[in-house]
Amino acid sequence: MASHQDAWYLSLLGLAENFRTSSPPNIKACIQCLQAVFFFKPPPKVEARTHLQLGNILLTHTKNIDLARSHLEQAWGLSQNMKTFDDVKFEAASIVAELYKQQDSNHCMPILREAIRLSTQNVYWHCRLIFQLAQMHASERDFIAANSLLEIGSDYAQVSGANYTRVLFILSRCMLLLIDKKFSEVHPLFHMASRYVDGWEGNHYQKEYLKVYLLVLQVCYFLMLGQVKSVKVLLKQLQQSIQTIMSPTWPSDEAATSSSTSDMFIWMPKEHLYVLVYLVTVMHSMQAGYMEKAQKYTDKALTQIQKLKSTDNKPILSVFQLMLLEHIVMCRLVSGNRSMALVEIAEACQLCRTQPKLLKGHESQLHTLLGLYAMSMNFMEAAEAQFTAALQTSQEKELCTFANLNLAIVYLRTKRDKDLGSLMERINPEGLHSHSLQAAAFYVQGLQAFFGARYNEAKRYLRETLKMANSEDLNRLTSCSLVLLGHIFLSLGNERESMNMVTPANQLASKIPDVHVQLWATAILKDLYSRNGDHNHENEVYQLHCSFSSTLLKDHMQSTQMPEHILIQWTSGTIPTLPSNPPASTSRAIL
Repeated sequence: MASHQDAWYLSLLGLAENFRTSSPPNIKACIQCLQAVFFFKPPPKVEARTHLQLGNILLTHTKNIDLARSHLEQAWGLSQNMKTFDDVKFEAASIVAELYKQQDSNHCMPILREAIRLSTQNVYWHCRLIFQLAQMHASERDFIAANSLLEIGSDYAQVSGANYTRVLFILSRCMLLLIDKKFSEVHPLFHMASRYVDGWEGNHYQKEYLKVYLLVLQVCYFLMLGQVKSVKVLLKQLQQSIQTIMSPTWPSDEAATSSSTSDMFIWMPKEHLYVLVYLVTVMHSMQAGYMEKAQKYTDKALTQIQKLKSTDNKPILSVFQLMLLEHIVMCRLVSGNRSMALVEIAEACQLCRTQPKLLKGHESQLHTLLGLYAMSMNFMEAAEAQFTAALQTSQEKELCTFANLNLAIVYLRTKRDKDLGSLMERINPEGLHSHSLQAAAFYVQGLQAFFGARYNEAKRYLRETLKMANSEDLNRLTSCSLVLLGHIFLSLGNERESMNMVTPANQLASKIPDVHVQLWATAILKDLYSRNGDHNHENEVYQLHCSFSSTLLKDHMQSTQMPEHILIQWTSGTIPTLPSNPPASTSRAIL
């Protein structure tokens, strides 16, 4: 009888595989065959593997998550005490834990801890499960627990001779410390990782993957500190490395990293790395004030993302897309293209509306972008509401500082001296880590002194901004500081010094391009040329000024008529669904 049963379930397993691999696959018949296997009471190992197969197929091809989870739980339960049955046991534990996490269950971490305890003799699964548990702790912002796990993984990989995986653990610790803004603690780990990568004598392909991972983290480190010039060499190396990895002769990710079973890990598929390098290039271009370059790389990256999404829509691609949109919106606002910025803000909002996890991590950024848009449109009440919403929803110190700096400008422009006084205490340059934010804080202090007609004090702050901006090629801050200094010297009657400041400010602003600074600079230049009797140049800059003014006015009118404009009214709760036609009273109500 037993031999007949064996023949039946073996035949059913073979038939199920045939249905699964046929073209096109017959998933329904495959599932029916696998479910029928249990009727013949197969041995526990076969039963556990069949439950795993069913769980995976149901997850991949159906929406019946509960049934899939039930089969995976049974696979894990049956295989826990089986020796040398690692693939079924640990794969089931890994997938079940991920499902529990998606359903906000408290059971995900205990399963992984138990699987880690059982997997000490299997290097690949032990490391993989440690990575997974560390990622779960990191997603809960428990960086101490995540870092501790990665350190344990690094030591285990070293003892097990899995040198490539050891460096991955070290680099993952670096990434966590950067996310947690522990900049001083990341230095020794960067040094250690650099030493291992530079001295790597193993698989050439693995070395290049580790090099890209390290360079991405180092570039992000300098960008987080606002050190745009310091990062140029590293960014160039990163761009060269990704070109190597994306070359036609480069093998697949699996072939490149599978020199041994214990080292079969990659940080990120090469196609995703390609997008990531575009993203950090856009971040650098925006900070440095190269708006057209940022736009060019954003277009390339978004095209690549859409291509990847059409074949395998991984969640990380939406994160990249959202970050690209956040940066390009700021570039559009600088160059005076507010209507396009509004379209892209709406696109970012739509991404977050369809993916609640994205909204949870990026709501404060959306409010900041809407605040910048409202401020550029001169809707100061809406701008204040948006920056306040950003501050209420953010835990990021740098983002809060950026919002506060812009809120300070809103208060300056609306003559809210009392509110400004209490706010300025929170944006003291001395307490900031980021070089660019420090320079921006000095600029805002200079602006405050200028509005109060304290010109000598204003000059002192602005010279500090210029010194910092020039040392790291922060072109936009340089142009803003120069034009404000030019305005100060004009107010003091020092026309020559004013001309010496405003002329280079205008030239730099045209390269960025920054339409708002150009508008400001041409207004001052017109006044200077008029005082000097140089009417040819006066007419020339007046025409430029009128052109900038007309462009901004047309864009302003267009933006207020767009349905997306109502987004500046959203400060909490669900993101509003955009109407097909804007309400007739929208622009008047905001004004």
